[in-house]
Amino acid sequence: MADFVYPPVIAAARAMFRVLDNRIRVEGAEHIPGTGGAVIACNHVSYLDFIFCGLGARPAKRLTRFMAKQEIFDNRIAGPLMRGMHHIPVDRSAGVASYRAALEKLKNGEVVGVFPEATISRSFTVKEIKSGAVRMAAAANVPVVPMALWGTQRLWTKGRPKDLTRRHVPISILIGEPMRPAKGDDWDVVTKELRDRMSALVDRAQADYPDQPASDEERWWLPAHLGGSAPTPEEAAELDRA
Repeated sequence: MADFVYPPVIAAARAMFRVLDNRIRVEGAEHIPGTGGAVIACNHVSYLDFIFCGLGARPAKRLTRFMAKQEIFDNRIAGPLMRGMHHIPVDRSAGVASYRAALEKLKNGEVVGVFPEATISRSFTVKEIKSGAVRMAAAANVPVVPMALWGTQRLWTKGRPKDLTRRHVPISILIGEPMRPAKGDDWDVVTKELRDRMSALVDRAQADYPDQPASDEERWWLPAHLGGSAPTPEEAAELDRA
């Protein structure tokens, strides 16, 4: 598969991050397989997470194909870029087609990125996750690699104005050891293990993060259990339902 669009997009993103002096830390990149298919399962705190999740796979020289909602592909600007990077549209009314498309990419040795929480977590903790990531990995006989992002919510997240010109924001990308789900596994058990691993990575990213809010007004990007003013998971669930 020819990639004429993806490399220039990555180069442009990296140039922007250098200009803004966003300190990007990638830890655990050795867990991304250098060849063959793999599913990356990442937490979701920002509209920009697909960029940073993709950067997490770059030390392994892998391009990640993301499953993203159809509306993005319908956008006149984003759509051509998404198709040019061979990402996978997800039509909620025809989910089987997107699942099969992702499975085909995995069997062809590609890396597929998913956000198993499905939507951005307003609480900045890992929500309940869908079982699709482990089911795909098992069906394609490939590993699923947990990943955690932290700091991306400070640039653009749900319910907050975007600030893509904000400088000196540290971004943490932590990658955990691969899991090997297999056909016949108890999906509830394996999915819970994946969520536990993602949560542990998020906890570590938060604990090691080099910045703290500079004022009470800045506490919005910290989860409630760390003294921030973000909604609790229960409050976030209510906001999502509303």
